[in-house]
Amino acid sequence: MNSLSVLPHFIIMSAEFITGISVNGFLIIINCIELIQSRKLTPMQLLVTCIGISRFGLQMMLMVQSFFTMFFPLYYQENIYGAVLIFIWIFFSSVSLWFATCLSIFYCLKISVFTNSYFLWLKFRISKLMPWLLLGSLLASLSLAALSIEVNFPGKDREVLRNATRRTTHKMKPINVVFFVNLALIFPLAVFVMCTFMLLISLYKHTHRMQNGRGFRNASTEVHLNALRTVVSFLFFFVSYFAAFMANVTFSIPYKSQYYFVIKDIMGAYPSGHSVIIILSNSKLQQPFRRLLCLRKDQ
Repeated sequence: MNSLSVLPHFIIMSAEFITGISVNGFLIIINCIELIQSRKLTPMQLLVTCIGISRFGLQMMLMVQSFFTMFFPLYYQENIYGAVLIFIWIFFSSVSLWFATCLSIFYCLKISVFTNSYFLWLKFRISKLMPWLLLGSLLASLSLAALSIEVNFPGKDREVLRNATRRTTHKMKPINVVFFVNLALIFPLAVFVMCTFMLLISLYKHTHRMQNGRGFRNASTEVHLNALRTVVSFLFFFVSYFAAFMANVTFSIPYKSQYYFVIKDIMGAYPSGHSVIIILSNSKLQQPFRRLLCLRKDQ
């Protein structure tokens, strides 16, 4: 690809990078300030801080990959691409998806109105369980990244990348074993989808009760609707990143091809767009964020 053909992708990735670094940096800073002031964080604040850190790292990693691939491909091939880079990339990708799943679980348990005994047990203990869920997500991501390096991984053989740069190499190669290793990420995806489905069922049951009662909408209905809109938006970014990530780890997309950069564009939208929705859906984060952007109206 010539320099003109990569320019639109560079503009898109730069916008995603600036947005992602800004919003995730904001999530980290605002909660660090809260930690300094109150000496503690609520489970939700802890979760959002972890999400911000993971997305910040993921956005940086995606930008490094895209920038050097576009403008310094030989340097990237000889000096940057390797097991360490891929380990960090897979780790941040995995932990970011796991933390997003933890957020969907938190929304589901706190807002849904099911009366099942197991559900209620989790509902009243999710705040205490959240640090353990985050630790488990961290360990699972480290294990997945380490396993991806240990298996028959292209990062150990630079010839794979060199072959992918040849113009004649446009046929799909056999799916690499690292693809099957990362299929483990289907589990957090399944949990995410299940939580979204449970919120939808809870909203349906709640509105049905309201229709048979005194009114149709109340504060609880609005909470359900806002949470459902938020989680569905999360699901869109989650699924799009998951699909692009899995396509990328097959190492079958021709290096520096149009498809390669489209996949990077899709992946870059996840850590920025998902965090924007977190801010916009949280009233405690909206006000300082608008003030930071100088959008607060004069009172």
